[in-house]
Amino acid sequence: MKTKLVSKTLKVLIAIAIRARGDPTCKFTSLAHLLTEDFLKECFRELKRGKSPGIDGVTVGEYAKKLDVNIANLVARLKAKQYKPQPVLRVYIPKPNGEKRPLGIPAVEDKIVQMAIKKILEAIFEQDFIDTSYGFRPHRSCHDASVEAGQSHNDQSGQLCGGYGYFEVL
Repeated sequence: MKTKLVSKTLKVLIAIAIRARGDPTCKFTSLAHLLTEDFLKECFRELKRGKSPGIDGVTVGEYAKKLDVNIANLVARLKAKQYKPQPVLRVYIPKPNGEKRPLGIPAVEDKIVQMAIKKILEAIFEQDFIDTSYGFRPHRSCHDASVEAGQSHNDQSGQLCGGYGYFEVL
């Protein structure tokens, strides 16, 4: 059953990506119909387990116990334009230097909606990026950018051009 959901969702996202790549001037005006129960259930299954609950105290495991009912209710609220994200739970993580780093933890339901919208927007906007763009993109990291920058600017001896560390000069 999961394979069917993945396949159906992937087909839709691939179709969107192909349309966006083929017609860069295309304006996607209505994407809300993509937020279906099947799509949101797939997004739920991709959530990381064992993470802290949001402000409502609901864990991924608790949400899963009534997944069908919860997702149906979520889709109904999305379609009726009555969905409202919950406030993000603010916690502070201690840093080694004694300071604290703020961390926001969204509710499970909000994570599901965020992931679904992220996937839809990625299918559209990934087409606009050039291959050497790495910031906040799927399957790319700052480490990948560093490796690419090092390969692009190495001279024949394997040293960075000019003998300086590339990022020290920038």
